[in-house]
Amino acid sequence: MKTQFTISAFALIRDDKNRILLCLRNDNDLWNLPGGTLEHGEAPWECVIREVKEETGLDVEIIKLACVYNKEGKNAIGFDFECNIIGGKFTLSNESKDIKWFLKDEIPKNIVLRQIERINDFLENNKEIRLKTLKEKSLK
Repeated sequence: MKTQFTISAFALIRDDKNRILLCLRNDNDLWNLPGGTLEHGEAPWECVIREVKEETGLDVEIIKLACVYNKEGKNAIGFDFECNIIGGKFTLSNESKDIKWFLKDEIPKNIVLRQIERINDFLENNKEIRLKTLKEKSLK
């Protein structure tokens, strides 16, 4: 039997004030980077563009791959892409009930912990692609 993996893609979008774009999810009331799980036959770079559009109403272009991560003890691989806004307008959806920009020290407490780790990694060193295992403690 083949091992099944979950593959996801998320967008790291900064504005000119170095703030990160986050969405407040409808399903669990947690802030999150825009993104989600790949659909059948979809590439990670296609997924992140689609997910950003669905969750925020924005059109983005990918600047570069920022991080490939593995969740410790899970069959889950994720891709973080640095993206630029090229169109669209902020639009709430059935997936997101709020969309806001946050400075690193203003990120709300109701956020998935692994998202903070990924945001910090990106803001601290976005010059090279990171390959990282997210430890179990950061997955809660």
